[in-house]
Amino acid sequence: MFNRKTHWQSIYQEKSPTDVSWYQKEPKLSLELILRTQIAKNEAIIDVGGGSSVLVDYLYKNDFTNLSVLDISENALASSKKRLGNIATRIKWIEADITEFQSPHQFSLWHDRAVFHFLTEAPDRHLYVNVLKNSLRAGGHLIIAAFAIGGATKCSGLDIVQYDVEKMIAELGEDFKLIAEKSEIHITPANKEQKFAYFYFTKKSNDNLVIIV
Repeated sequence: MFNRKTHWQSIYQEKSPTDVSWYQKEPKLSLELILRTQIAKNEAIIDVGGGSSVLVDYLYKNDFTNLSVLDISENALASSKKRLGNIATRIKWIEADITEFQSPHQFSLWHDRAVFHFLTEAPDRHLYVNVLKNSLRAGGHLIIAAFAIGGATKCSGLDIVQYDVEKMIAELGEDFKLIAEKSEIHITPANKEQKFAYFYFTKKSNDNLVIIV
């Protein structure tokens, strides 16, 4: 039986963080969208599946002070802690499967470039969205990236789900308002192209929700 945690622990044990296909030297589009939200520097940000990503480095350099990184792999988190040195003590590190995560507080911004497209089973996606809704404050910002339609069908030996804006909206439901969508051709360390789609949503407040009886 497939075990997500075991799989990702093995990946980060066998490969350097700079050798995995999703490695970005500079997360330009993620950073652009995060800065576009204009949230305050002390508001809570979580990077879901960001274990070895350098996004947290760039957010710290941009003076954001309330940063959390969640990953299912302890090895991935350890690589970032080692890279950041003393700075790592100023960041919250969360080892968890996102479908089982119980947030201690609500976040103002949720970023995910690494997880959602790996959830190929509808029940897992439903759990993810429920965690997202419970963890993101009303008016909060969601930046989620996934493999785009017509791109990769597998990653890290696993099947993935491709998304366009209609499919993403269908998964997230009525609680989120689309603000922007962007596309990116990511060049892997092996010099291959991967098509990504980025979606920026805000979570509607209760006043914005339409209740149909």
